[in-house]
Amino acid sequence: MRMEDVIVDIPGPLLTVAADGTTTKVGRREWTGLAVLALACLVYSMDLTVLHLAVPQISEVLRPTSSQLLWIIDVYGFMVAGLLLTMGTIGDRIGRRRLLMTGAAAFAAVSIIAAFAPSAPVLIGCRALLGVAGATLAPSTLSLIFTMFPDTKQRSLAVGVWVGSYSVGGSIGPLAGGLMLEHFWWGSVFLLAVPVMVLLLILAPRVLPEFRDPGAGRLDLLSALMCTSAVLLVVYGMKEIAQDGPVPMAIGALAAGLVIGSMFIRRQLTTPEPMLDLKLFRLSSFRMALTVNMVAIFAAFGYFLFVGQYFQLVLGMSPLRAGIATIPAGLGFMIGSQLGPRIGKVVRPAYMIGVGMVMAAGGLLLLTRITETGGVGLTIIASLLVSFGLAPVFGITTELIVGTAPPEQAGAASGLSETGAEFGGALGISMLGSLSIAIYRSQLGSTLPAGLRDADVHSARDTLGAAMEVANGLPGKLGDAVAESAKHAFLTGMHLTSAIAAVAALLLAGIAVLRLRHIPPG
Repeated sequence: MRMEDVIVDIPGPLLTVAADGTTTKVGRREWTGLAVLALACLVYSMDLTVLHLAVPQISEVLRPTSSQLLWIIDVYGFMVAGLLLTMGTIGDRIGRRRLLMTGAAAFAAVSIIAAFAPSAPVLIGCRALLGVAGATLAPSTLSLIFTMFPDTKQRSLAVGVWVGSYSVGGSIGPLAGGLMLEHFWWGSVFLLAVPVMVLLLILAPRVLPEFRDPGAGRLDLLSALMCTSAVLLVVYGMKEIAQDGPVPMAIGALAAGLVIGSMFIRRQLTTPEPMLDLKLFRLSSFRMALTVNMVAIFAAFGYFLFVGQYFQLVLGMSPLRAGIATIPAGLGFMIGSQLGPRIGKVVRPAYMIGVGMVMAAGGLLLLTRITETGGVGLTIIASLLVSFGLAPVFGITTELIVGTAPPEQAGAASGLSETGAEFGGALGISMLGSLSIAIYRSQLGSTLPAGLRDADVHSARDTLGAAMEVANGLPGKLGDAVAESAKHAFLTGMHLTSAIAAVAALLLAGIAVLRLRHIPPG
């Protein structure tokens, strides 16, 4: 270091800043801290993918209605989406490490309760509380990364690790969940999060810096309430419209959410201490990156929502075999997220996003070709294309979103980034899931064999898991006919929703190339 170098003391790690504005590279403590943050992201992702494999057993034991089953799956994403922005701003004020540890402790405690939930409503409540706790994890981890790694190249690598940790969770989750479901009850999958969160609580004070915005004022509770209410009402309204059509309650919820959202925006423009600096939206690259990130998650859930049920309920695979079959997708995410920063040094972000989205669309289109027999190999190839294509997209868009914000607003910007992602995921689950259920019921209503009791018809039309349970209780050819009708109806819905997600990915690929091509490599 030259004599003219100076040390700038900021909340968090010490940064060595040279006279020319460059920064020295961080040391072992920061990389160890990154590993701890990756643990939180791993559990955050693992908790979602594990549940997909547990859906058949949950359907059998708790007997949820189709609506309850959707809520069990997506209320986690709803609550996360509604609270991420608020939690990000809270972290900027009380400390990002403190918020991370608080969320980790709550996540572990609620996971234990969820494991022993006696009914579908109780499990829905636990999943909602897990969403509240999960909302503290994502913005805390991402904003701490941007604090800990001021060097651009190291930060790109760190963001790649951050994205990759979600992929590790996605790949370990099904395998670990499959092992648990092979030997224990469905609730055991929730217990996987407990030891990881305990380890995080032990290590975080030792290796993670604390960071808070010293100039931040009080949290605007009214703005926080507006933000959460607007997101939840809009997502709920869109979910109900997708499932039941434009019924008054759904239209009312959507309208109320939009009105509250406009009031929130107006308040942010007029209050002296806004919860979110809306000037960020003036940057076209920020807006486009946020949109791409959201649609990429939407497309990904077009795949994740159905594959676990296809493997277990259509092909009859055990939970363990189904978990093993999902490993290639996790590996695709891991490899893609690590290659992304390296390729980004020489290739413009717009072209990486375009190629990645086209690759993902190709994988989704392959899913429209799978049948009731076989299909394992084709599904694995499709999952590799989707995961390998989307992994660099997530890293690039995350850097563009959070990198445009000043350091003191990194928590809010990362919360906004994750809010968009969770909003896209929630829409993917609710809209694509609701559409597939509508197609399933419509198809099954005209293909079920005659001679069934009304109760069996009602159960079979509720979910695929319920239909397979009905089929197993019927004699001979009648049971086989019910099973074949249910599988065919399920695949029809899966084919159409995968095609819709593919079209969305293709459209956005072209728009992203046009709107972001001015951004240089690196």
